[in-house]
Amino acid sequence: MPMSFLPEPDHVHGRAPTIGVLLVNLGTPDAPTPEATRRYLAQFLSDPRVIEIPKAAWWPILHGVILRTRPAKSAKKYASIWTRDGSPLLVWTKKQAALLQGLLGEQGHRVKVLPAMRYGNPSITSQLDALRAEGATRVLILPAYPQYSGATTASVVDDVARWSLAHRHLPEFRFVNRYHDDPRYIAALAESVRAHWKAEGRGELLLMSFHGMPARTLALGDPYHCECLKTGRLLAEALGLSEAQYKVSFQSRFGKARWLEPYTEPTLRELAGRGLKSVDLICPGFSADCIETLEEIDMEAREAFLHSGGQRFSYIPCLNDRPAHIRALAAIATQHLQGWPTTVVPDQAQAADLARQREAAITAGASR
Repeated sequence: MPMSFLPEPDHVHGRAPTIGVLLVNLGTPDAPTPEATRRYLAQFLSDPRVIEIPKAAWWPILHGVILRTRPAKSAKKYASIWTRDGSPLLVWTKKQAALLQGLLGEQGHRVKVLPAMRYGNPSITSQLDALRAEGATRVLILPAYPQYSGATTASVVDDVARWSLAHRHLPEFRFVNRYHDDPRYIAALAESVRAHWKAEGRGELLLMSFHGMPARTLALGDPYHCECLKTGRLLAEALGLSEAQYKVSFQSRFGKARWLEPYTEPTLRELAGRGLKSVDLICPGFSADCIETLEEIDMEAREAFLHSGGQRFSYIPCLNDRPAHIRALAAIATQHLQGWPTTVVPDQAQAADLARQREAAITAGASR
């Protein structure tokens, strides 16, 4: 049976080809309501990369139990961290994309950077459509996941592939799989920790909490666990920490199966029970603050530590729009854009205008 392709946009002779960069994060509901959260969870938990259970066994659980009970509970959690501008994850990802385009422009690269969400909006498909409408002939997919996992990075590749099935004339794609040990990413993390210590003081231990994955994924060959440990080790080395001064843990368990250990909240309870009075916690695997950092860590994990005998819990925000983070993303993008005709030489007025735009975006973020 022949495939059916969507109509191609009109070709404009003489138009310079567009090169796109798609900055992709996990996703968020459109609103902190049970209805919007149900739509988001249905998409997220239907992904076979996320839930590696046969559909025949999983579908009755998902639609008969989870999507009937969990949306209302999750909506309350989203409401507790929602901002006037919307979901923090979407707000930060949009800002990161704008700042990344601005910095790349200042550096002489003519590219179009758009934000996208693997689940929810703006979707990968809608943003690829937007780039295609602008005549994009080459697209770099930059997932905002420093550590590679089949459940995250590979799922982004899957969605790009699904979009490709509907189109005849495809752009050339490149994918960034990981940057867990990139020196610029590690330096940005270290800078954020030092800045936090300078402003808030330093705790007795630095806990690095990464998103969890089922333990079986490690046995099946997923490199995520190893890459998290390497990020933790490199960050500790950059900060000059001994093995006794930091610890790596994993958060966000789901279901009854064994997940990567040690678990973050039980670790905090154990540390407080052993007499640790102060802890600093950073989530190096999250490029932007979201429900997993703002609610699960800065609210629930904080309460667990303090109620178990701890006296001071200090959450170190994600890299978000920190200049060192945007510089790291720009360097990673530039590395993967090599060989594509992105380089232009902006005149002084253009460069100054780009710098002003980026400074305005940074200022707007600082005032929020």
